[in-house]
Amino acid sequence: MSHREIMRALSGLLLGLFVAMLSSTIVTNALPKILADLHGGESAYTWIVAATLLAVTASTPLWGKLADLFSKKLLVQISLLAYVAGSMLAGLAQTPAQLIACRVFQGLAVGGISALAQVCMAAMISPRERGRYSGYFGMAFALATVGGPLIGGVIVDTSWLGWRWCFYVCVPLAVVAVIILQRTLHLPTERREGVRIDYLGATLIAASVTLLLVWVTLAGSSYAWLSWQTAAMVGGSVVLGALAIRTEQRAAEPIVPLRMFRHRTVVLATVASVMVGVGMYGATMFLSQYFQLARGKSPIASGFATTPMVLGLAVASYASGKLITRTGRWKIVLMAGAAFLAVGFALLGVLRADTPYGVVALAMAVTGVGVGTVMQNLVLAVQNTVPAGELGIASSMATFFRTLGGAVGVSALGAVLAAKVSQSLGGHGVGGGAIPDLSKIPAAVRPVIEAAFGHGIGTVFLWCVPFALVAFVSIWLIREVPLKTESGIERTAAGRVSA
Repeated sequence: MSHREIMRALSGLLLGLFVAMLSSTIVTNALPKILADLHGGESAYTWIVAATLLAVTASTPLWGKLADLFSKKLLVQISLLAYVAGSMLAGLAQTPAQLIACRVFQGLAVGGISALAQVCMAAMISPRERGRYSGYFGMAFALATVGGPLIGGVIVDTSWLGWRWCFYVCVPLAVVAVIILQRTLHLPTERREGVRIDYLGATLIAASVTLLLVWVTLAGSSYAWLSWQTAAMVGGSVVLGALAIRTEQRAAEPIVPLRMFRHRTVVLATVASVMVGVGMYGATMFLSQYFQLARGKSPIASGFATTPMVLGLAVASYASGKLITRTGRWKIVLMAGAAFLAVGFALLGVLRADTPYGVVALAMAVTGVGVGTVMQNLVLAVQNTVPAGELGIASSMATFFRTLGGAVGVSALGAVLAAKVSQSLGGHGVGGGAIPDLSKIPAAVRPVIEAAFGHGIGTVFLWCVPFALVAFVSIWLIREVPLKTESGIERTAAGRVSA
């Protein structure tokens, strides 16, 4: 396929991926307003984000397995239509619990869109050329990251629209993506008869992760970290995880084939993906809270304020992809990205309510460069290692573990922030459990709340530094393998069964 033919085939996928990412970022600046309207607290704030990530995490391996068995194009279209339904329901929510449930439904669809976009790209493009197109995917992510908060801010600040349109606005874009995919994406389908999907394994994996997230979210507020509730939830999560592993060992078509972890690259890239996920999702979520709750900015102003991080992400995604395609070397690029991520989090760790914006902008730009360099290219490293017949599950696994890191990280870091803010505000007679509406806070109390959130969010980013360092070490330990020069379709057609 020529470059023009590939870009035409990718057009619907890029729009679908943009819409999927937009669903996460468009609410970041709107959440304080949403929860003030629905009377939700910091726990609800965390769970509206974490529930979506959890659903993405749980569904991604299933979508990847289906992609190895059925029509990739049809699966993408189904996931987009499911996304439309979830978005409409989210816009009708009347309570935080209802909104969280609708966000779970959205997340199931987003898991399909994000995983299948990677699968389709791997089928069409060789690993050696894929870095270039991964850059376009990274730019779509960056555009959604910068556009989402701005669009959400405009919607929330426009009285005749309101926050519910943060969900409705994505619907027409998703429908257009379905139509474009029908006209432009044409991939061969290899149907395999008698295949049984391992739904039990998928359920056990989801249950294990869910129980762990519930524990992380509630520990320290509803009960002590060292308590019988902690023992029951952590123990239950471990037991469910062990059952999931046992099920995957016995399943004829496992959701997560354990044989993949015989590849050193897959294991180390998995560790790095989890660590990067913590920072990638945490930065987006907590920077929004920082600008609105620590600096008193409006939702739309908060969107503009995060522009340096998004520009860094977009430029790094495109440049790193081009560099990998030109040189064929990917390990040094990934190591540099992880180093930028660690430095960026360390700089964000100095955040306070009165930190000069120039310092904040520099820290965000460095963090964006780190995320943009590592995010898509870790998937490339995994795809280059596994057999052609397992590209679907391999691609989805990389996304799965990145999102898993994000879900656990957002929940854990949200708990850290809630505890830090409550501790800071407790001595001033101000409750720290709910998300405050600063416009309704007395002028004498407002600086206290802003200082508490500024210091708390800075502490959260300091906690992210070790995760970035673990990602750096994991990438350093990966043995670099030359990038293959054939696409997934070509490798399958040639009858190859190993990488």
